[in-house]
Amino acid sequence: MTADRSSAHPFDRLTPQAVLDALDDVGQRGDGRLLQLNSYENRVFQVMLEDGGAVVAKFYRPGRWSDAQIAEEHQFAAELTAAEVPVVAPLPLSGGPHSGQTLAHATVDGEPFRLAVYPRRSGHGPELDDPDTLRWLGRFIARLHAVGEQRPFQHRRTLDAHTFGHGPMARLLAQDIVPPAQLNGWRDTCGQALAAVDAALAAHPTRHLRLHGDCHPGNILWRELDGGQGGPHFVDLDDAVMGPAIQDLWMLLSGSPDAMRGQMAAVLQGYRQFRDFDNAELALIEPLRTLRMVHHSAWLAARWDDPAFPAAFPWFGGAGYWGQQTTQLREQIELMAQPPLALSGLD
Repeated sequence: MTADRSSAHPFDRLTPQAVLDALDDVGQRGDGRLLQLNSYENRVFQVMLEDGGAVVAKFYRPGRWSDAQIAEEHQFAAELTAAEVPVVAPLPLSGGPHSGQTLAHATVDGEPFRLAVYPRRSGHGPELDDPDTLRWLGRFIARLHAVGEQRPFQHRRTLDAHTFGHGPMARLLAQDIVPPAQLNGWRDTCGQALAAVDAALAAHPTRHLRLHGDCHPGNILWRELDGGQGGPHFVDLDDAVMGPAIQDLWMLLSGSPDAMRGQMAAVLQGYRQFRDFDNAELALIEPLRTLRMVHHSAWLAARWDDPAFPAAFPWFGGAGYWGQQTTQLREQIELMAQPPLALSGLD
């Protein structure tokens, strides 16, 4: 007898047997061994196959993306693969109505899921304190952008102040999630920070292109290649968006302003070997960081009914969290008022 799951989160339906059955329906017959991988937005499993191989199965969060948006993600991965840009792209499926496609639909206990299957890849994070690695990453991202600028997304999001700033702020206020003692301070500071973002984006209009969108080191897999030399791969295009090129570069930076200046100089030395870069986009680093902060808070709030989120982010939502966010947004306002990162000699 099937348990009543009317009050459960949809991902609770993805039992090991349900995952194996869904994979079997698209031609990937597992041998029973599963490992759930680290992913909060979706559910991702390493599946060992009866033929001795292994794949990674990705079950998309219900209701987040449309088929058309996922199709654009998969098409972007296919274009990158065709251009020999290292990316882990979804595999064509076999069996059933999805044969030859990269996106399948599975229904588990009445809940519809979208499913994609990827080859398994191993590796480690990039060594971001190594200038040679940063130059390599610059070349790598420039090659991705050279493909990304060939055509726009039609269905996926655009990284702008409304989608990643004003909209998330409005949703947080509508959810009434900020404690009363912190509400006025956070709301006023967030509004001031987003006004500064608006001004920066208006003062520095940039060309938008298809981006990875979430290019932090955790989404870059450094793999061993033939001959023992390493190389980067992107492992996730789930957050691919239209936006300015600098979005895929600034999350590689850390430390003091001088340290970030040196890191960006190395990244751009590599980047400019394959694509031009407008140094005016450096003025958008702190505005984009501000948007990411606001968007991240709204993302956590929107996912709080998923049991994985309270377990992974127990510090979210309390007075201390919103007080810290208010302080950090004030710091962002100050940073956005300062001259942008200067890279003399790299124009």
